[in-house]
Amino acid sequence: MNADRLAFEFRPGLEASEPPEARGLTRDAVRMLVAHRDTGHLVHSTFTLLPLFLQAGDLVVVNTSGTIPAAIDVDPDSAPDTVIHLSTRLDGDLWAVEPRRAVGRTTERWSGEDPPRSMDLVGGASLELLEPLRDSHRLWVADVHFPEPAPSWLVVHGRPITYDYVERRWPISYYQNVYATEPGSAEMPSAGRPFTPDVITRLVAKGVAVSPVVLHTGVASLEADELPYAERVRVPTWTANRVNATHRRGGRVIAIGTTVVRALESADDGTGHVRTLDGWTDLVITPERGVRVVDGMLTGWHESETSHLLMLEAVAGRAVLSASYRAAVEADYLWHEFGDTHLILR
Repeated sequence: MNADRLAFEFRPGLEASEPPEARGLTRDAVRMLVAHRDTGHLVHSTFTLLPLFLQAGDLVVVNTSGTIPAAIDVDPDSAPDTVIHLSTRLDGDLWAVEPRRAVGRTTERWSGEDPPRSMDLVGGASLELLEPLRDSHRLWVADVHFPEPAPSWLVVHGRPITYDYVERRWPISYYQNVYATEPGSAEMPSAGRPFTPDVITRLVAKGVAVSPVVLHTGVASLEADELPYAERVRVPTWTANRVNATHRRGGRVIAIGTTVVRALESADDGTGHVRTLDGWTDLVITPERGVRVVDGMLTGWHESETSHLLMLEAVAGRAVLSASYRAAVEADYLWHEFGDTHLILR
């Protein structure tokens, strides 16, 4: 494992505190820095011009997992100033969850003594913390009981997971990608947020194919000391076949987000050939492991030294990744789920 993660100076004020729509922009009008691994060339552009940087015969792979309203208030009589973040549904009523302390309009990581083992949630739900999740410093395995099916209950009583850089609450629709079909992600697979029907239409018209995978992402706010947790993944047969056919024809496979990279690389048979996959993945992609399936990726901008940067370095290389982050900070690109984008092409 490479502990030497990319570090950079992050200037305050670069967090995207609201969706681009609130700033008078369309989803696809956010900025996009294009980085070419082979040449090191960087291009400042906008997401709506994505089709210009791809070629006929390329394949774009998207994650069609939809975001669930996974933040739930705890009844104050049960545990004051406590919020539960659902992370991953494990089996039946068992979930991986993160208890967090409510602080003003946001929450913070739990510290000090363990949270209460039994809690009543707003809206008549309850949970019992059973044990810490394996290899986690903050997630627990919990038995969660909803008074009705979880999806319909969460629509009424849950809300999207947010952090202190988002200054107000936004409806769940602002946390959905236009191609989302299957609810299940605790936090938005946000690399795909800038996509609009118009961009997808222009990609297809150019001869760029689009194909789905599903990876239900857990809590994505990984601290610098954390690696990604196991997540549910499905790479359907038709997507696996398209990936393999694209490579045979000399086309490129472009992953939309770290979740798609993880899904496709988890389906790799060790030679770059992708198989059907339906299950769980605990794959952690590092520069040492490298990537065998994806030839490029679209991603957002990630915090200094986080594990996502290990994956990005595997795709871009350290020199190009470092240059990209320097250029993004100097040009005031915006960070996080409502921010700007980064296209890496190999």
